Amino acid sequence: MAVQKSEFIWFNGKFVPWDEANVHVTAHALHYGSSVFEGIRAYEVRGAPAIFRLGPHVDRMFNSCKIYRMDVGYSKEEFSQAIVDTVKANKLKSCYIRPLVFRGYGAIGVSPFPCSVEAVIFAFEWGKYLGPEAIEQGVDVGISSWRRMAPSTLAASAKIGGQYINSQFIKMEAIQHDYVEGIALDVNGYVSEGSGENIFVIRGGVIYTPPLAGSILGGITRDSVITLARDLGYVVREEMLPREMLYVADEVFFTGTAAEITPVRSIDHITVGTGKRGPVTERIQAEFFGIVAGEIQDRHSWLTPVVW
Repeated sequence: MAVQKSEFIWFNGKFVPWDEANVHVTAHALHYGSSVFEGIRAYEVRGAPAIFRLGPHVDRMFNSCKIYRMDVGYSKEEFSQAIVDTVKANKLKSCYIRPLVFRGYGAIGVSPFPCSVEAVIFAFEWGKYLGPEAIEQGVDVGISSWRRMAPSTLAASAKIGGQYINSQFIKMEAIQHDYVEGIALDVNGYVSEGSGENIFVIRGGVIYTPPLAGSILGGITRDSVITLARDLGYVVREEMLPREMLYVADEVFFTGTAAEITPVRSIDHITVGTGKRGPVTERIQAEFFGIVAGEIQDRHSWLTPVVW
């Protein structure tokens, strides 16, 4: 989905006009993928924006930077406030927020240490990542020929920009095969995740999802769905899942900041369940979207209101 220009971008502690937020062509991140980022949504609640799970997103970003050995240069509190201020400055009621910390210019070479550390935050209006009808009707996906990274090759639990080449391979292949999305297996052939989503499988009333050891990113929406499912009385198991379990599942759905909770209606042209959104998925969706819309009590304090 195309980026819709907003007015200001927070750039190294200052707001600059959107078109003036530029970096040099020698920036290390441009050549070597040396960046860490997050994707966060703000939802309109009673006429004002509320940022979904701001604290966990900032925690994950700082953890990713620590793994990558990059000093953010701001405290978590300062960075969280900058995210709130960016939404406020752009007068956005419902939006997607992208914080990004990256290596700027300073040297050409694999080592990032001589290069500056830059930080930006931008936000813009954004709709449904996998399409406006996907939330109800589901999407058609395929198993990718590209595997997720093996342990000790890349840091799967960190949201590092360069690693998303793997996700791009998965996504491009899916599009070329007329799928909306692809599902990657891990190095051992177990189900891992989509190009930018975690995956849940429902069979016999039990909800399964791959564990962190399955080369997945520990998704914030994933964590939220596990919490909501258990609130609703479902059994949730984090287990290694064989590929064939996808074909005999009663329901399958993706989760992610962008994808939110999106049902899967077919995998490799094999219909999932009845070929439409299942009752468990629908019930969890209702709870999730009810909370972020302010229609259901925010009992876990997930929303950070932005005061105009």
